[in-house]
Amino acid sequence: MFRRRIRSGQTGKAIALSPNRAKRQYDYIILVLQGGGALGAYQAGVFEGMTEAGYLPNWVTGVSIGAVNGALIAGNRPKQRIERLRAFWDRVSSNFSLAAPPFFSALHQGFAHTSATLGSVIGVPGFFVPRMPPPTFMPDGTLGALSVYDVNPLRTTLGQLVDFDLIKRRDVRLSVGAVNVRTGNSTYFDNLETAVGPEHVLASGALPPAFAPVEIEGEYYWDGGIVSNTPIWYAIDHSPAANVLIVQVDLFSAEGTLPRNLDQVMERHKDIMYSSKTRFDSAHVREIQRQRGALRRLLQKLPAHLKVDPDVKMLEAAGRRGRIDIVRFVNRRDSSRGCTKDYEFSRATVNELWAAGLNDARRVVAHPQGLIRTELSDSVRVYDLTRGLPAEVKNSGMIDDQAAMPASRESKGAFRKLLHRLRAKLRPGVKNLRRNVESS
Repeated sequence: MFRRRIRSGQTGKAIALSPNRAKRQYDYIILVLQGGGALGAYQAGVFEGMTEAGYLPNWVTGVSIGAVNGALIAGNRPKQRIERLRAFWDRVSSNFSLAAPPFFSALHQGFAHTSATLGSVIGVPGFFVPRMPPPTFMPDGTLGALSVYDVNPLRTTLGQLVDFDLIKRRDVRLSVGAVNVRTGNSTYFDNLETAVGPEHVLASGALPPAFAPVEIEGEYYWDGGIVSNTPIWYAIDHSPAANVLIVQVDLFSAEGTLPRNLDQVMERHKDIMYSSKTRFDSAHVREIQRQRGALRRLLQKLPAHLKVDPDVKMLEAAGRRGRIDIVRFVNRRDSSRGCTKDYEFSRATVNELWAAGLNDARRVVAHPQGLIRTELSDSVRVYDLTRGLPAEVKNSGMIDDQAAMPASRESKGAFRKLLHRLRAKLRPGVKNLRRNVESS
């Protein structure tokens, strides 16, 4: 882990390693960023803490505001990344710079609602402005009729703060999630396969009805969070066969308290809807690892002439897997902002969120014994900052996002086709072997 003195949620044992040795254990670092609007400032703080500790990602995958933060990271040189993230968050929070005095805590929610209302009426600098004329007065079928706000300010901001030529050079891998409006399928635009530009980032954050779908090569796309707000499955399915550290930064917490008023009801509803609400079952992971082991043993038994077959080579690659460690940060900051927290862009809130993310990252580095470790298999481990939950929940071996399962199902389908082709190639040899046995 970050510093490698980790308490296991199952054994309670601690493992002590130096930070430098811990970093050398990983061949690849992936940063996974959830969607969540204004809450994305928390991710910027976590990234600053990672940078301080020397953990620079090789790959960033994000959805919605996570895609924006991801573009700011992948589209800048390491020394410029924090500066550009700060420039973005300062720009979008410049409308409402006032904050309730610390000794008037009862006023905090009122200030937050005022800030959110102001942003919804006049827009957010560098992000979006209300459409004029409003969509009600626009002809059906036009983009102006499909959304309340215009995101051209965000397009301009991205053009000023992100070097998309650098993204296209793929020094850092970038994947942004969106959903096809026509098919309803989740899509990831990955700079290993696509020349990722501003339109792909805008598509990933085009949450209806606030923002219009974005056209890319004749298809229209909305915010990827509609299908899956946490791209962890995409990262796991496409991670290299190496020792990988995945840093997952969630903006909504699945766990919470019983609401006491309508505002809290709406906030809790949003938390559950957009959190990493699906479960990554440890038994499922163990079964996948068992099948990979069986596949490796089967391939070792193949005759020499089949071992050079392209399908066999592909199956060998699928069977190889290094260790995956997942460190999960969740924005658990006590909020007095209520249901408007994801579009409340006041300077005070943005700074609080950034500081919370930075403090959480520093806490992991300074006190890693606070992490709960769950062994999902002999090669997949999850480290969680979860606190105050029952032991059976902490140690259940469950995280993540089932909404992202379509990518996993596609991988399984391709895997089955490869196995069918391999079986067809083995069939003649099996028949000959059976003939020889019967003749003898």
